[in-house]
Amino acid sequence: MSKENLYEKSYFSRLPELNDLAPDAFKAFVQFDKAAMAPGKLTGKLKELIAVAVAHTTGCPYCIDVHVNGAKKQEVTKEEMAESIFVAAALKAGSAAAHGVNALNAYDESGGEELYKASHFNRFKELGELSSDGFSSFMNFSDETMKDGALTAKEKELIAVAVAHTTGCSYCIDVHTKGAKKQGVSKEELAESIFVASALKAGSAAAHAVNALNAYDEE
Repeated sequence: MSKENLYEKSYFSRLPELNDLAPDAFKAFVQFDKAAMAPGKLTGKLKELIAVAVAHTTGCPYCIDVHVNGAKKQEVTKEEMAESIFVAAALKAGSAAAHGVNALNAYDESGGEELYKASHFNRFKELGELSSDGFSSFMNFSDETMKDGALTAKEKELIAVAVAHTTGCSYCIDVHTKGAKKQGVSKEELAESIFVASALKAGSAAAHAVNALNAYDEE
């Protein structure tokens, strides 16, 4: 019988079945996930905030549910959670906006064979000349999300770096890694944020396996 509701909390209870179907891979993933989320240079609380942001980037409802509950256990406030989500929103939108420089190169047939060069990002401001209202509104949104608030600018840059690795935007990685460095983020802290993103991106695929099991078992 086909399941009309594609997402229900109860479906997530099927995840351990993967341990029976692919035990070595499942155990390796669980071990990696635990290591990535364990407190280290970054606190467990900040890692959960990063996880919440990345979960909103991957759009995995199971991951959102799990890590919001995890964040709550780490005494994350609603305000902190909301700010982490808006950093994710700004970075996801920013990825699309940043790739506008590739669109300009393609339109003008001026980019050459190398599709990604740091110098290409110099064209970003041209988007403001072409769509001034949209550009200024986006920049205002982006600037506001990165300011000190319930979360510090340093924490927000760490979240931004993680999300940038999830969207795969090379320009965003460059900008926010440099922004994180200016906020005093160490390489070790940077690496931990990236591995939280890695665990969440892999976790999103693993979590959706419960939907695959449901689909496979349909009569």
